[in-house]
Amino acid sequence: MSRVLEPEVMDTWEDAIEYDSMDFTEVNGAFAQLAVELGTQAGLVLDVGTGTSRIPIIIAQMRPQWQIWAIDLSENMLKVGAQNVEDAGLQEQIKLEWVDGKQMPYPDSMFDMVISNSIVHHLPDPLPFFREVKRLLKPGGGILLRDLIRPADVATMDALVARISGEYNQYQTQLFRDSLHAALTLDEVNQMVLDAGLSGVRVYQSSDIHWTAERPDQQMLL
Repeated sequence: MSRVLEPEVMDTWEDAIEYDSMDFTEVNGAFAQLAVELGTQAGLVLDVGTGTSRIPIIIAQMRPQWQIWAIDLSENMLKVGAQNVEDAGLQEQIKLEWVDGKQMPYPDSMFDMVISNSIVHHLPDPLPFFREVKRLLKPGGGILLRDLIRPADVATMDALVARISGEYNQYQTQLFRDSLHAALTLDEVNQMVLDAGLSGVRVYQSSDIHWTAERPDQQMLL
């Protein structure tokens, strides 16, 4: 099944509110737990495509010694995210910025870890993002990227959408379908990692709808 792009930025207020109201508690918690396991004991972490900042909040509560810079290209997502961060009392630990993940204004080797959940399927060409991950990481820094996998055919996509349709409203269900159609295959992700020159990264299918690319912080292995 060919890739069909969706808008790169979910920037309407309706998008932000509908997305934030979807229950991703389980998958967000699993992502946060894995990030903590892969990362350093203390350091500066970059979250690219933070959306409404639910994942950084979970991570910050688990790792109070981490500083997290959370960026997104959607101003409305960041507005909702800022309220979520304030409600959690984590304004001193989580810094939100309006930044394009394909071209970030940060110096080389600035971050101990880069994480990103569900940004890749929004990018018409994800390779600049993968190259930025390599540029911004300290040598041996941790990586955790996760996104949807594009189904092999329309029938499979329809079945996946039907499975979740009872949990979400019509608008949210259409968002999920569009995201599946815009996602990469596992082979495409592997090629992006290779082309970006990211070494030591394990790419694998982590659920029936997700791929994960991970690398533990090398300091954790010493």
